[in-house]
Amino acid sequence: MKSLYFDCFSGVSGDMILGALVDSGVDLETIKSELEKLNLLGYSLKAYKTKRGQISGTKVDVELAETQNDPHHHGRHLSSIKKIIEESNLSKEVKKRSLNVFQKIGVAEAEIHNIPLEKVHFHEVGALDSIVDIVGSVAGIVSLKADKIYASAINTGEGMVKCDHGTMPVPAPATVKLLEGIPCYSSGVKKELATPTGVAILNEMVDEFGSLPPLKIQGSGFGAGGHEIESTPNLLRLIVGEMGEVKGSAGNMIMVETNIDDMNPEFYDHISQRLFDAGAVDVFSASILMKKNRPAQKLSILAPSIDFQKIQKIVFEESTTFGLRYYPVDRAILDRKNVNVETVYGSVNVKIGSLNGEVLQIAPEYEDCKILAKQMQVPLKQIYNEALRKVQDNKGML
Repeated sequence: MKSLYFDCFSGVSGDMILGALVDSGVDLETIKSELEKLNLLGYSLKAYKTKRGQISGTKVDVELAETQNDPHHHGRHLSSIKKIIEESNLSKEVKKRSLNVFQKIGVAEAEIHNIPLEKVHFHEVGALDSIVDIVGSVAGIVSLKADKIYASAINTGEGMVKCDHGTMPVPAPATVKLLEGIPCYSSGVKKELATPTGVAILNEMVDEFGSLPPLKIQGSGFGAGGHEIESTPNLLRLIVGEMGEVKGSAGNMIMVETNIDDMNPEFYDHISQRLFDAGAVDVFSASILMKKNRPAQKLSILAPSIDFQKIQKIVFEESTTFGLRYYPVDRAILDRKNVNVETVYGSVNVKIGSLNGEVLQIAPEYEDCKILAKQMQVPLKQIYNEALRKVQDNKGML
């Protein structure tokens, strides 16, 4: 499963995302060709190597033509930006995601200034270079065809910044709105490290925020920011890799547990399904006795560490518990593959588990057998045994 990880140790901005994409291997010409579909004139895109501290990265600049006389150089309304994107020849996904980014910024600005969304005037974000940053970043990320996108907590910076709205605290009010639900912090740098544009792009494109997940790294790159910062390299790192379970193990896992003695038993099915949908590997319960010998259920959830925030939220939302405990666990797993076998009753998916090349488990898929048993009006175990025999007889499947 191809995965991306944005390491925001020095914040994030639109140009830093573009730089990180190019530095990690995305062809600048690919981004340029996508941007041409916007039918916007008066700019060029330039990428060059530079250093921040002792680390080399790529800086991408949007250079505006000196002869340009853009009446919108101080910004546009959301309707104007939507029209540009909707009337473009961008792919359906790039178009949708880009519009979502601007919508998120617009909603944040409307709430901060207490005005209707249609009245919001995008100042810096509505200018030509910002539109190019946003659409170019979205197009570059989409071109990588990642199955899942992660990012670290975002370093926001602190202090004050001057903008078209006047002097603002860092992080800017719009940035704070866009950061809701996203882990962030300040390392003490008196600069605006996280811009509304950069945060809005990650808000839209990233699936999970947290620590680096288990990855087989295939490449990486650094996008350079505009600030020169003495205390830290002003760079955004992008790591590209394949995510999958390490052979014979299960990566970073946690066990989440809680004891419940006052919940309607009918709720357990619903909460279990939500936990599985959120990434849980296993969900189970066991009967226990709590204080004062009250009968209760211990709900246990095994999940990847990266999914803890989602798991925790679901447990508190869907159950009656006031607390939970969690701890890291190790587990050993067999290498698995799936084969499809044709039986006299129909097609059945079969899981095959092996260790160091030796097949140790063969398991026909219960749900497949159940459906066929109902359709064919035969015992389920008859279909199960038939699928098992088919695999055992065909050594090429093992």
